[in-house]
Formats: sequence, structure tokens, C-alpha cells
Amino acid sequence: MTVTVKTALGSHCVGRWEPNSRGRLQEAALTLFAERGFDQTTAAQIAEAAGLTERTFFRHFADKREVLFGGSDLLGNQVVAAVKAAPPHDSPLDAVARGLDAAAAMLGQGRRDLARRRHSVIIGNPELREREFAKLADYSSAIAAVLRDRGVGEPHATMAADAGTTILRVALQRWSNDRDDGPDLSAVLHDALAQWRAMAATGAL
Repeated sequence: MTVTVKTALGSHCVGRWEPNSRGRLQEAALTLFAERGFDQTTAAQIAEAAGLTERTFFRHFADKREVLFGGSDLLGNQVVAAVKAAPPHDSPLDAVARGLDAAAAMLGQGRRDLARRRHSVIIGNPELREREFAKLADYSSAIAAVLRDRGVGEPHATMAADAGTTILRVALQRWSNDRDDGPDLSAVLHDALAQWRAMAATGAL
């Protein structure tokens, strides 16, 4: 399905438009963020570009930042739950890897082009970059707490958790910047994890 998004800079035909209101709002927001900048875009403008009301926007998102970060808490919960459910014999990094698989399963269902555009918006805005890194730090703290509950001592728990969030960040960047028919997120993440293990084994870290 193709819908025309009208903005101050012209009309844009957006392919593969999500048929639901939340998807339409996300698509319109990313288009406007790229054209006008995040700070210069309002919720009302996003709603108008999506052909919806501002009230509808706020039914889906608390504010325009949530267009970019709305699924962060759910993602963190999925990762932590997978680490917690890891078999007792798993090493700290093996347990974290199960959390990364859960993240890949959730994030890999999304469109790569949306992830690419989201990253472009965030990397170009200091406030959004800070929020992104804060979310990753929250994930790391939660993972480390689970590892400690599993009997992993410090500093190993924190180091394994930090390694996991770094691997996730690198894999997401690689995946979103790759061609649309490139390897899926799970494959990219496993490759990043393998590279991390290889570097650790050779003392390159």
C-alpha cells in the first residue's frame, strides 16, 4: 500500500505503509524528522502528515520522543527474562547471548529501513543520543543484576552485561546500515558476538 505524506517540503509517496495508526504515525514522524529536524517537528505536524488527529497521536505515544523509544522497556524486559531463563551451566556471556537472541527476535521483525532512519535521527541529535545510551546503560544494569542473582561475582557480572549491550548496539548499527536483502539481525548479532569472543581469546580487547 502506498500513501502520500504531505509536508512543507513537498509530497512524498511512502511505500509499504503500515495499515495501522501507530505505523502511519511512525512513518510520518521519521519522514518529518529527516526533513525538518527532530526539534523542529511537532506532534501535531506528525499527526497531520499521517492523516490522523493529534489526539490519535497521543493515544499511541506520550510525546514525539516515544516514536523513537516507545518499545525500549519491552525490549529490556525481553532481554532480562531470557538471561534469567538461561540454563544454570551457562557462562555469564552465554547467558547474556540468550538475551541478545531475544532482542534479535523482537527487533528483527521490524523494517530495516525504519531502523536505519531511526538511527540517523538519533545520531544527529545530542539529547536523543544521550537517551539512547541511557537506555543501553539501563539494560546493562538490569542484566548485571540478573547475573549476580545467578551467582556471578563482580566485576564479571558487570563486564559481561556491558559486553552484551555493546554487541547489541554494534549489531543493530551494522544491520540497519546493510542492504535490505542482507543478513538478518540474528545472523549479524551472532557474527558480532563471535568477533567479540575471538578478540577476547587473543587478548585484543
